[in-house]
Amino acid sequence: MRLPYVTDLKDVDVMVVGAPFDTGATFRVGARFGPSAVREASALLRPYNPAQEIAIFERLSVVDGGDIVVAPGFIEDSYARIEAHLRPILEAGVIPLVIGGDHSVVLAELRAAAAKHGPVGLVQFDSHSDCWDQYFGHRYTHGTPIRRAAEEGLLDTKRSIQVGLRGGLYAPGDYALSTELGLDIVTTMEMRERGLPAVAAQIRERLGTGPCFVSFDVDFLDPAYAPGTGTPEVGGFTTYEALYLLRALKGVEIVAADIVEVLPAYDHGEITALAGATVGYELLSLMAQAQ
Repeated sequence: MRLPYVTDLKDVDVMVVGAPFDTGATFRVGARFGPSAVREASALLRPYNPAQEIAIFERLSVVDGGDIVVAPGFIEDSYARIEAHLRPILEAGVIPLVIGGDHSVVLAELRAAAAKHGPVGLVQFDSHSDCWDQYFGHRYTHGTPIRRAAEEGLLDTKRSIQVGLRGGLYAPGDYALSTELGLDIVTTMEMRERGLPAVAAQIRERLGTGPCFVSFDVDFLDPAYAPGTGTPEVGGFTTYEALYLLRALKGVEIVAADIVEVLPAYDHGEITALAGATVGYELLSLMAQAQ
């Protein structure tokens, strides 16, 4: 959005930060280039959002803080670096809007958010629960961070919900991996049956009051709308439907958020990056509404 590159946190409300790490991916890699692709696509966005009736920068001081220096290939080291980078941002009362990177980075983000706010509510827009215990014998991948976050006490699971789950599973009980941790879930099939307004109301009711983290995995969208992602699942949502659900979060106390799994090498038309940038635009608009 042509924001200034600023690292000084004084008089800043929101800092956009890149987390160019993708070694947690279990299928396609390349999401480390997501931050640059989303930034480039965001040049198309304009400061007044008519859907939310808000002029973002009249309410918010927003800057681009650049990218976190991660260690490709070393996930636990990168977690430590991401958390250490985000903690002072949160301590200063600034909201970090992180652009990934694969979804593994959310664990480090949640560690930083919980250090400031205590356990946070979570709304996760995703076709996968990311609640498996391990992949290839390893506990830290993009398929495991929500389980790890729950185990570490970073989530207020009674105020957490996963929306849009679909696709093949490893076993019939895989959705129970989320509910056994205390999270609520809404599958894509359920959302199609019940409709967007009902699910939007459920999300708001679940989040309640208190600090919340919004995590948007672009594979929530159907591959027709987001082909450039690491683990695409057909039968998903349109960009309009995603924006509808995001706009329904008006009034939620968002203390941190991310947009993850944009993998530009698989999308020559850059529509995935534009979708990710527009999700960020709607999140900024929500944050502006809260001022």
